[in-house]
Amino acid sequence: MADTSSKPFSDPYPSLLTHQREVSLLSSTGALLGWDQETMLPPGGHAFRTDQLAQLARLTHEMATDPRVGDWLAACEADAGLSDVGLDSGVNLRAWRHAYDRATKLPAELVVAFSEATSQAKTHWAEARRENDYDRFAPWLDRIVSLCREQAACYGWDRAGGGEAWDALAEGYEPGLTAAAVERVFTPLRGRLVALIDRLMGVSQAPDDAFNKLELPVDQQQSFVRSVSQAVGFDFNRGRLDVSAHPFCSGTHYADVRLTTRFHRDNFNDALGSTLHETGHGLYEQGLPPEHVGTPRGQAAGLSIHESQSRLWENQVGRSRAFWTWCHPRLVQHFGGPAAGYSADQMYAAANRVSPSLIRVEADEATYNLHIMVRFELERALMSGELEAADLPAAWNEKYRQTLGVEVVGGDAQGCLQDIHWSMGAIGYFPTYTMGSLYSAQFFEAARAALGGADALDQQFAAGRFGPLLGWLGEQIHTKGQTHYAADLCEAVTGNPLSADPLLRHLEAKLLPLYGL
Repeated sequence: MADTSSKPFSDPYPSLLTHQREVSLLSSTGALLGWDQETMLPPGGHAFRTDQLAQLARLTHEMATDPRVGDWLAACEADAGLSDVGLDSGVNLRAWRHAYDRATKLPAELVVAFSEATSQAKTHWAEARRENDYDRFAPWLDRIVSLCREQAACYGWDRAGGGEAWDALAEGYEPGLTAAAVERVFTPLRGRLVALIDRLMGVSQAPDDAFNKLELPVDQQQSFVRSVSQAVGFDFNRGRLDVSAHPFCSGTHYADVRLTTRFHRDNFNDALGSTLHETGHGLYEQGLPPEHVGTPRGQAAGLSIHESQSRLWENQVGRSRAFWTWCHPRLVQHFGGPAAGYSADQMYAAANRVSPSLIRVEADEATYNLHIMVRFELERALMSGELEAADLPAAWNEKYRQTLGVEVVGGDAQGCLQDIHWSMGAIGYFPTYTMGSLYSAQFFEAARAALGGADALDQQFAAGRFGPLLGWLGEQIHTKGQTHYAADLCEAVTGNPLSADPLLRHLEAKLLPLYGL
């Protein structure tokens, strides 16, 4: 690493820039080891990997909390020629200040303990999920929740204003996001979604979903979803696609983006939807400005915006009739006989069948956000102490009965063990999925208007031309980095504040005709 201590303090921004890029470089190494842990690491290597990740977490924390960073920040912030957020330097300084103030509140011992616990917990989660045995994971979740409560206490939150511990963690994923703010969005959205779902469930005949039960060879599924990811714009010269228990997107920078997906013999749409979802994340990462690599100006504008990109490619594109017009002949050619008995309309209908279910990542668009609301309510209860880890399965099952009207059958692998997030310590993350769904619908409406209207975009998708949409997203969102926070970016791109209306318009326009309404 470069020795920034010898650089003259009279020139603080270059010193800070060099130092922070080195912090980013070290952090990206940890991300790569984390990806390997979920995809390629031999089972016997997990204990040593825990030590590796813990050491990297300690070194990264030491660099991020170096007292010189505080001095450099203060000097730069006093210079209006650097700190104006209309400048690249101002964007970086704002984000670095936020990160520094949070990092310096955490003791190094807590950072290392958290890294060790989450590294081990992910392994135990995968084993518990595979064995359908929550008791194997419960002590690890208890440990993680305890550490998350310690983190929240270190960060602090607005106690006088009615805040809660959950807020302190959510701040790390989306600046300014609080449980109260999420609740203000979720409460009316829940009512509108439930009303739509009830209306759809009230019809006598639902769309045909036979295609969702078709068994297809996994190796052929793998090659096909890779071809779809490439067709919509993912550059495999700068990325790869692998298999993991829970699909995710990781990597080190714009030229090294790692996607994973998963497969079932009898649920091809799960693999396709998961791959398109992670491809959306990957397209965002590959579209970030290379000249700003290692700085906030070259990083995504928060988790909600990241989720908007994944949800947009999964749903607005991948569940559209135009997409299936393009996809159908390629799918039939690729799989041959088993797929040849299904029309494009049948595949499209199967991709959009609404049915309250147990598994979030397999959920349809209409019910998906109800899954997120369940998780949000449970992790708030875990953080407040109202719910303990040992009692999670019963609480989870009851929430699913109340919210989606379904019974958890088949054990906790179908229930509270289905998501990897809490084993990673990612409490405060889940609401960004729903916020992303809202942003995706609003961005897509703006894209349609800019690219010639709904008919023009549909014609492009049906012809396999996804480049115009990707180019628009790149210009409006990807290349902007962290120039704007999520809410401000939404207004800058669409001209309006975030609203649930575009999402409901999207769902109603597609689903009501499919259900004969």
